[in-house]
Amino acid sequence: MAASDRAVLGPLVGSIDQGTSSTRFLVFNAKTAELLSHHQVEIKQKFPKEGWVEQDPKEILQSVYECVEKTCEKLNQLNIDITNIKAVGVSNQRETTVVWDKTTGEPLYNAIVWLDLRTQPTVERLLKIIPGQNKSFFKTKTGLPLSTYFSAVKLRWLLDNVEEIRQAVHDGRAMFGTIDSWLIWSLTGGKNGGVHCTDVTNASRTMLFNIHSLEWDSELCHFFDVPMEILPKVRSSSEIYGLMKSGALTGVPISGCLGDQSAALVGQMCFKDGQAKNTYGTGCFLLCNTGQKPVLSEHGLLTTVAYKLGRDKPVCYALEGSVAIAGAVVRWLRDNLGIVKSSSEVEKLAAEVGTSYGCYFVPAFSGLYAPYWEPSARGIICGLTQFTNKNHIAFAALEAVCFQTREILDAMNKDCGIPLSELQVDGGMTNNKILMQLQADILCIQVVKPSMPETTALGAAMAAGAAEGVGVWSLNPGDLTAVTWERFEPQINPEESEYRYARWKKAVMKSMGWEISEPQANGDSSIFSSLPLGFYIVSSMIMLIGAKYISG
Repeated sequence: MAASDRAVLGPLVGSIDQGTSSTRFLVFNAKTAELLSHHQVEIKQKFPKEGWVEQDPKEILQSVYECVEKTCEKLNQLNIDITNIKAVGVSNQRETTVVWDKTTGEPLYNAIVWLDLRTQPTVERLLKIIPGQNKSFFKTKTGLPLSTYFSAVKLRWLLDNVEEIRQAVHDGRAMFGTIDSWLIWSLTGGKNGGVHCTDVTNASRTMLFNIHSLEWDSELCHFFDVPMEILPKVRSSSEIYGLMKSGALTGVPISGCLGDQSAALVGQMCFKDGQAKNTYGTGCFLLCNTGQKPVLSEHGLLTTVAYKLGRDKPVCYALEGSVAIAGAVVRWLRDNLGIVKSSSEVEKLAAEVGTSYGCYFVPAFSGLYAPYWEPSARGIICGLTQFTNKNHIAFAALEAVCFQTREILDAMNKDCGIPLSELQVDGGMTNNKILMQLQADILCIQVVKPSMPETTALGAAMAAGAAEGVGVWSLNPGDLTAVTWERFEPQINPEESEYRYARWKKAVMKSMGWEISEPQANGDSSIFSSLPLGFYIVSSMIMLIGAKYISG
């Protein structure tokens, strides 16, 4: 590429997309939204006990550095001048909780991932001190029900169970944050002057934040017994937070920050009331823009901050339906069952049969999220026959993602009062054409996929590029690049769709109530650990001994 061509490219914006399964760094042309280059690194998940999900914050940070450097190398190979990168945005897995030492820069414990279930006893203990044991007691302030999902209960568990964290809080050394805060603090200098901040979208997922006043709430912090001095400063989603302090992009401002689902909403350009998108990642997240007034759900959805694109710009809200397991079910088929060697094989297996043959898969590995909020549920596969094979299970796994989306779309239609006529989709799983066609069939509406599916990263880049002091990306609707779409129309009749959905709902009911709230601390799985079963076995043994005695 000649020097004159480089000039035509104009300003570029980088985007850190730190997800549950991987980290990526992507670079976009600020004038055309064209993706120029990217690099991706998979992130390990740790499962120290059943229901526990952790990640290493240092591994996450290192993956960001690696992705930035590798992407810059690729741009240099394309003869693209990296000094044209004028800003960096951050989008991140939400709710995942990190506590670190500000004097050493070291994490004080692994990150507790949003999927983690260890806090169920914490939730139940907190419920007992809420009037009427009402899970929705704080919903008017937070938009959220009390659940293992959100950061406050994860932080409470860390304060209760990790001595190093308690000591660091006592000494004034502890800092709390979601992944965005950990990354921005580290990238802007860390222990040498790093900026401790978050944005309104991430703050709204902690249960410590008042979504109306847009501030940390002293009453909520008191309820969860969280010291406010460890919390990051809350900023808008689009402003300069600080400068990159190392690597190829030293001196470039970090000026955009959005939780991944909010970033996807921005990237899909859902700026009008009633516009919605569904992201298919590790989980599945359907967000509908409700404008400048928060709408409280009566059907199991969350009220969340959608974005605030500038310090002086209005805040916008969204209704959200959250599904814990979407892409994670494909990863489970690969890593735990060994049914496939790569995630892409699932589409091939499903295509070979074109049906689940009456097999239904409820992947409630972390309980059920919206609209049930039922932590006692566990994954089940039912409707099996001797004819069922791995192809049918692969098909049922994809169908499960679509059925879960149908459940939250039904709830959203009830809350909003106006049914969606089409669903905009994004995320890694949307590359699976079988899944997208299934989704259209099960929803009985058109599914619309943008030709450039990296909308999460794009949203963070847009926020960064539009920030005051950067100003290389216009968010005026007339200036935004037109998006090309791939459309999937329903191909089955509504009666068949309803029949399959009804069977799925029956399977969901069977998945509930499997897990007792507090598993045995020592992991004892003895048959005598169940009182009714133990009583039955002991009484049977007594009867057997008595019968032998009498016959003798």
